[in-house]
Amino acid sequence: MIISQKVKKALESNVPVVALESTVIAHGLPYPNNVETAKLLEEMALNLGVVPATIGILKGEIIVGMTHEQILEMLEDNPLKIGTREIPYVVGMKKSAATTVSATMRIAKLSGIDVFATGGIGGVHVGDWDVSQDITEMAKSDVVVVSAGCKSILDVRKTIEFLETFQVTVVGYKTERFPIFYEGLSDYKLDHTVDNSDEIARIFKAKKELGIEGALLVANPIPNEYVIPESEVQGYIQQALNECFEKGISGKYVTPYLLSRVAQLSNGRTLKANIELLKNNVVLACQIAKSLKTLN
Repeated sequence: MIISQKVKKALESNVPVVALESTVIAHGLPYPNNVETAKLLEEMALNLGVVPATIGILKGEIIVGMTHEQILEMLEDNPLKIGTREIPYVVGMKKSAATTVSATMRIAKLSGIDVFATGGIGGVHVGDWDVSQDITEMAKSDVVVVSAGCKSILDVRKTIEFLETFQVTVVGYKTERFPIFYEGLSDYKLDHTVDNSDEIARIFKAKKELGIEGALLVANPIPNEYVIPESEVQGYIQQALNECFEKGISGKYVTPYLLSRVAQLSNGRTLKANIELLKNNVVLACQIAKSLKTLN
């Protein structure tokens, strides 16, 4: 594992650090929006006084704090999309890979990074039995995960139930309902809510001090002005799902296909919403990282 000098210095100097995943760059957003967004998110963190650490794997080397050049090199190397279980394979075979929520969480924890900003978590898929590694990793890795809930292409009710079953602590940020990606808020009520980053930091600190392993999932809804009505999004999703069935697309390849196809069908509105919710999550993650430092 290679931890960049900027990230290493920040960790040693007790400067707040926020981890960022690379799957959204490689498989979640189309080119050139992916590269532009990656750069924008890092600049936003730096402007807030937080060091960003984009995590990915380049030719078998785990890199915590990828440079712009390393991100481009990873993209040119046809990177795999991996969760935690595939990390040893990619490292052992010296391949390049973009890390999903689960893999990014595990690497962040190993690196000593407490806060991670993503878009939407994986969960329980509709139809054939398919549960994301994100949930099981959240049951193990002590990291604050800031997310706009789960992707709307999932079975939201079952995803929430699995989070409870695996004892993942979930708090809604200024919301009593579980958020779902582009659509804003679902009909499912959350048990716990918080109003600011200091409260989130105190909960995470208490969790670690008590030795209760696992993530603290912060459900942060997309800003209202970028919400797309559920009925509209579901229409796009259903068309894309039908195409997946017709083309034999399954497993980990479903999500990137759906995100790309839904963006096309919505004339770019879901792409815009995706980028805005990422920005929103990075801002909150930076606030949490700073609040954690004031507690230490």
